Amino acid sequence: MQTLDLTIIICFLAAMAGYGIWQGQSNKTTGDYFLGGRSLPWVVAMFSIVATETSVLTFVSVPGIAFRGDWTFLQLALGYILGRVLVSAILLPVYFREGVDSIYEVIGKRFGPHLQKLASIVFLVTRIFADGVRFLATAVVVEVVTGWPLSVSVLIIGIVTLIYTLSGGIRTIVWIDSIQFVLYLFGGIITIAFIAANLDSGLPEMLRNLAENGKLKIINHDWRLFSEPWAFFSALTGGILLSLGSHGVDYMIVQRVLGCKNLNAAKKAMIGSGIFVFLQFSVFLLAGSLIYLFLGDVQVEKDREFASFIVNHLPVGLTGLLLAGVLSAAMSTLSSSINSLASSTVTDLLGGNASLNRSRLISLGWAAVLIGIALIFDENDTTIIEVGLKIASFTYGGLLGLFLLSRSNRRFHVFSLTLGLLASLGTVLVLVYLNVAWTWYIAFSVMVNIAVTWSVDSIIIPVPHNSPYSKKPVSCKRRL
Repeated sequence: MQTLDLTIIICFLAAMAGYGIWQGQSNKTTGDYFLGGRSLPWVVAMFSIVATETSVLTFVSVPGIAFRGDWTFLQLALGYILGRVLVSAILLPVYFREGVDSIYEVIGKRFGPHLQKLASIVFLVTRIFADGVRFLATAVVVEVVTGWPLSVSVLIIGIVTLIYTLSGGIRTIVWIDSIQFVLYLFGGIITIAFIAANLDSGLPEMLRNLAENGKLKIINHDWRLFSEPWAFFSALTGGILLSLGSHGVDYMIVQRVLGCKNLNAAKKAMIGSGIFVFLQFSVFLLAGSLIYLFLGDVQVEKDREFASFIVNHLPVGLTGLLLAGVLSAAMSTLSSSINSLASSTVTDLLGGNASLNRSRLISLGWAAVLIGIALIFDENDTTIIEVGLKIASFTYGGLLGLFLLSRSNRRFHVFSLTLGLLASLGTVLVLVYLNVAWTWYIAFSVMVNIAVTWSVDSIIIPVPHNSPYSKKPVSCKRRL
């Protein structure tokens, strides 16, 4: 990197840490720290959702998809929008009606504290492994584009993120997420503008050239629904269910909308995030397609197309801005994971009995775990990385099944619910062995969860009338 690029990155990191320390003065209670006093503007919450679900891997991989292929990835993004509409219609009204601090309180009030803690533990394990190894993979990308050693990349990202996360809490996180989202989206736009200005043909002619070569195809007409994840119906269904799971029962995402002022604001943030994700993917797919035209027949390592372009072709200054965008995508995911892990620990496992300082210590502990995972393993641990990146597909179906069962009037026994949850996790292992397209993992695991729970509850273990789980659901209006 040149001096100007390095200066831009240092100023960016210092500004993020400084803003977090300044903003942290407004936190007086754990409610402020974890939910922003329930006064987050919906636009800021919306941008934070997009930034949280966008890792560095998305930042560099989506352009690579268009570079090597076409735009059929947008089928998944279309499903994301529809999935968030369902979340807004089915789950958000329940969360706001009950006034929960953690969404797993809904499970606790419906099925008992044991299921609440089990759901929270599933969430915690999911986030630890998924975000720990995603942080590692992120550091590998940062190592490639900056030249920093892997351990240095991990520590720089981790320490700066930790400073503003511990100091400012969720209010700081969502505002910084919003800034970071704008920054890395601007990075994609810069790439498009730079290539358009440096190729002889204009943008309309470049688009015609790409279309004639099938590089702008969006709809995949393949009918191998259960073996081809990018067949239209498979990708659309997978996108809907993945969004329903990630944005409906994963507390890291839902935490942002719980901090909104009311249900209508939460719905705007949720559905709007789907639209902006679609826009974001479109920008980065277009950038990848134009990089394909810019580089011509140059051979580039898979998923390194965008990183290679940033390092080797952008002028001084623009390289620094794009690298700041890479760091933004990394930090937004890590900060959100730290805060949501601490929030679920305090609310679901400790019953909300934690002071502000203790909540910060718990956040520090989870940050150390995530940073430790990234430091212990290295980029050669491909199996661990793959498991970590896919683990959400193993657990979303089980959690989603629990929430759907909570809408039923039937009084399920805790053993039936636990067995159904475990069966849903095992189902995904079977689907992986059978080479079923990953876009169907959640659908099958939800169905197995519900079927096993209902069958066991009906045939093997009927609930006694005096069981604590036969009581009617009660409201959970408690606040932190």
